[in-house]
Amino acid sequence: MCGRYAASRRPEDLAGTFGIEKWEPEETLGPDYNVAPTKEVLAVLDRPLKDADSPRPVRQLRKLRWGLVPSWSKTPEGGARMINARAETVHEKPSYRRAFAARRCILPADGYYEWVTGEQERDLEVEGRRKRPRKQPYFVLPADGSVFAMAGLYEFWRDRTLPDDHPQAWWVTCSVITTEAERTPLAVAPADGPRSLADIHPRMPLMLTPDRWDAWLDPSRTDPDELRALLAPPPPSLMRAYPVATAVSNVRNNGPELLKELEAPEEGTLF
Repeated sequence: MCGRYAASRRPEDLAGTFGIEKWEPEETLGPDYNVAPTKEVLAVLDRPLKDADSPRPVRQLRKLRWGLVPSWSKTPEGGARMINARAETVHEKPSYRRAFAARRCILPADGYYEWVTGEQERDLEVEGRRKRPRKQPYFVLPADGSVFAMAGLYEFWRDRTLPDDHPQAWWVTCSVITTEAERTPLAVAPADGPRSLADIHPRMPLMLTPDRWDAWLDPSRTDPDELRALLAPPPPSLMRAYPVATAVSNVRNNGPELLKELEAPEEGTLF
């Protein structure tokens, strides 16, 4: 799954990486080292500009809210639960299939956080002792330091309780597509810890390599079978993972120190 990630790259850097044609200062966000559901996030998408003479899709950097609200939803309350869409079923689920066919995006990140329960704590659970498991967080990122381009969907939702000219009349929300975690060895693995992404968690965000960006973002592509082919996992062994401080578990904590690599998992959270 993907429940937390880091996004610290500057909008101008993202513009160069993705070939952005349109972005507005008011649409940008500062660095966020602890992106959590319901927060505003930056997304790359191809869409015609509003009131433009040409219907040509324009690559834009837009600000969306993480947690997809389907256009037919009566309220936005379920958005916080719809942060992830499974690659295996995204084409058929009512909440996602319309967006999958026409509203796809890329969510740029440095990498994502995932938590694994320490071996000692799992042993206590097996023994029946009532103790809350203490989980060790890991940060997962491309081994070469490139942008982690997560496949995503976005959707528009109209708040009918507000007038058309109200600034919050329209919500634009998104979801991260996830896939089965890789079982192949990590490109760089911690000395004392997981050897593959599947050792950390059975799911992972679907990373799109640059050769798939244009096809994924192209709104003229609507054939489900053609689009599903783009959901194939990336080549193996592109990622690295390392332990980080449990401070990231509190969403109120936010800063570059959250990305600092620990020499070993924190005491009591051994893998």
